[in-house]
Amino acid sequence: MAINIKQIKSPVSDEMAEFEKKFRFFMKSKVMLLDNIMSYIVKKKGKQIRPILVFLTAGITGEVKEATYRGAALIELLHTASLVHDDVVDDSQYRRGFFSVNALWKNKIAVLVGDYLLAKGLLLSVDNGDFELLRIVSNAVREMSEGELLQMEKARKLDITEEVYFQIIRQKTATLIAACCAVGASSVGAPQETVDRMLTFGEKIGIAFQMKDDLFDYGNAEIGKPLGIDIKEKKMTLPLIYALNQADKPTKRKIINTIKNKSDNPDKVAEVIDFVRKSGGIEYTTQVMKQYVQEAKDLLASFPESEFKSSLHALIEYIIERKK
Repeated sequence: MAINIKQIKSPVSDEMAEFEKKFRFFMKSKVMLLDNIMSYIVKKKGKQIRPILVFLTAGITGEVKEATYRGAALIELLHTASLVHDDVVDDSQYRRGFFSVNALWKNKIAVLVGDYLLAKGLLLSVDNGDFELLRIVSNAVREMSEGELLQMEKARKLDITEEVYFQIIRQKTATLIAACCAVGASSVGAPQETVDRMLTFGEKIGIAFQMKDDLFDYGNAEIGKPLGIDIKEKKMTLPLIYALNQADKPTKRKIINTIKNKSDNPDKVAEVIDFVRKSGGIEYTTQVMKQYVQEAKDLLASFPESEFKSSLHALIEYIIERKK
């Protein structure tokens, strides 16, 4: 039976309902324009995996407290701020199938809204003395920015090694998921060793999540993102890096030249996809992803059995089985 988010969320469904009310309150503003935009953002929420992770990791390491709600809100506020700013940088007109903030209200307002969300998150922590939660999340935001810039730097030369690839996805994707898990544990007063273990757990599932995303580029065109989009955007992902490492020098040069200069040609993109498939890039990436998943499961093994632990196991399975 396919795992769904509703099942994963069930042990913390009451907390999530309460969180939604609190989050709307935390986003309140005295400026009508800002309030309208905040209402629009709240309505367009996705699967809410981040706050679910905060409450599940709080549950597996202790008892959910008021600080847990603030920690989940802090992550959502700072993450939403980064998404609003990302859409401005990328000139994206859509976010999760809806118009982005910059598409509806233009770039200047979108940047200011991102700044407002960031300030709201910082003040929520400072006003309540949640300095450890703020440290965890601020560290994640710094890492995300560094990872994004490292990827941009490497995209120009297309000289990404496996080591650099893992550094980029750890910083860009995994650090925020790791922060959710660490915030959950820290918010309930868990010992530092437990907080660190949850941080590592989140990092492992974050890396597996990104690798699954990378595999969609070579999979069924009806699911996930459009086929070959990473290649068109000149992103070096693990299936491609592995395939290039297996190739002889002339083939490697040809493929890199195609990505650099012909990635807007669908036939050429199809050639690269075919090259990666035939070189074993898909199998290799799947195998490495499963290794990270196993390491995440091993980190959970030391916790006593509970509905929170079962849900975290289900979430790991969901990450690698999801179709988009």
